[in-house]
Amino acid sequence: MSNFATPRADSEAGFTDADFEKLANMAKKKFGLSLSPSKKPLVYSRLSRRLQVRNGCSFPQYLELLERPEEETERLELISALTTNVTSFFREEHHFDTLREACLPDMLAHAQSGGRVRIWSAGCSSGQEPYSIAATILMSQPGIGQYDVKILATDIDPKIVKRAEQAIYPAEEVASLPEKTRHAMFDHAEGSATVVVKKQMRSLVTCAELNLIETWPFKGPFDVIFCRNVAIYFDQSTQQTIWSKFADYLKPGGHLFIGHSERVTGDAMKTLKPSGITTYQKLVQ
Repeated sequence: MSNFATPRADSEAGFTDADFEKLANMAKKKFGLSLSPSKKPLVYSRLSRRLQVRNGCSFPQYLELLERPEEETERLELISALTTNVTSFFREEHHFDTLREACLPDMLAHAQSGGRVRIWSAGCSSGQEPYSIAATILMSQPGIGQYDVKILATDIDPKIVKRAEQAIYPAEEVASLPEKTRHAMFDHAEGSATVVVKKQMRSLVTCAELNLIETWPFKGPFDVIFCRNVAIYFDQSTQQTIWSKFADYLKPGGHLFIGHSERVTGDAMKTLKPSGITTYQKLVQ
């Protein structure tokens, strides 16, 4: 860890427009993030904490530090600070209804006949989404774990991926779920403040780090892709590139689920058609 001298990050005046522009350019280049000038107060608030962790360095010093090859860990701390990991089990429940009713019958029949089924949770955060997918599958077909059905869960933030792998959550976080769902999904020791996702659900999920604007180290294809409330961080050009790549990685007839404030645009619409609320299906040629 580098040592810096006098703390200077005690007021927003220490974070100039030039500092913000440099940081925004770095975030766009490395992570695809689009930071408008209106985000400057929010960025200041979040990065001030990192400056204190790094011995009270100034914003210019912090920006210089981020450029160092050996500071990959700090660059990942930056992405963690700039993004918001807001999630919950079965968030946007209509997507899981569509998964269960429109997608799973054919997918599970395909698996039971010896086929391969792959689902991708892109931007999985701390794991609530992929485990909600796993629960939807297993509550529809309890024995599906013996077949070739896998869920890939990826996120750019290594700390959040580790939490997803651990699959341990506060008991209060799941208290609002129906009792049947809680019993199906979690092990809960009496008196414990946490619950653990059941082993048969964890066994369906593989967690990994992935920056969506870099090369994807797998070929697919996927039957279903969830990428919800991730594209909101990108500018329109980057969004359209991501949508097109998702379309390429989907099987014909496969489904893409996106966030409630997002819309697919650009070339991806040549092969994707709207098929529900923030849901798209790849055309079968």
